[in-house]
Amino acid sequence: MRAKLTSASLLFWFSVACGFLALADSRAQAKEKELKFEVQLIWGTNEKESPDPKHTPVEADIRKKLDGLPLKWANYFVVNRKTFTVPAGGSARVPLSEKCEIGVADLGHGKIELTHFGKGKEVWKGKPALPKGETFVLGGNAPNSTSWLIVLKRIE
Repeated sequence: MRAKLTSASLLFWFSVACGFLALADSRAQAKEKELKFEVQLIWGTNEKESPDPKHTPVEADIRKKLDGLPLKWANYFVVNRKTFTVPAGGSARVPLSEKCEIGVADLGHGKIELTHFGKGKEVWKGKPALPKGETFVLGGNAPNSTSWLIVLKRIE
């Protein structure tokens, strides 16, 4: 015996399907709501210790990343570390020191725009590929044959 589809039953199944689609869409939007990052301002030097006791050696995973780059420094110390979020389609500006800050803008679809500000002026701007779990390193020279590095890691 075959069941006949009535307009009431079609409406019911259509409503159920729409409900599942709305739930799937809301979950997808929830994932797109914000991006989470960790940023570190790092000092590169050949000195064995930092003159600032608040500075700590970089963690092993960051050390491994830096050792894989063509850098000449023997030691790297964390000057500042911050975790922050960027709302979907929005941006955030994060101060790292008196002279250094970054801006991160969500361009959508997992893409970002990173801006480095030195002494309040835009120094560098780019759109690095930074999928979840990946790290981006930006650096430059500092006084006394040392360097500064900004290490940005996308957490979520």
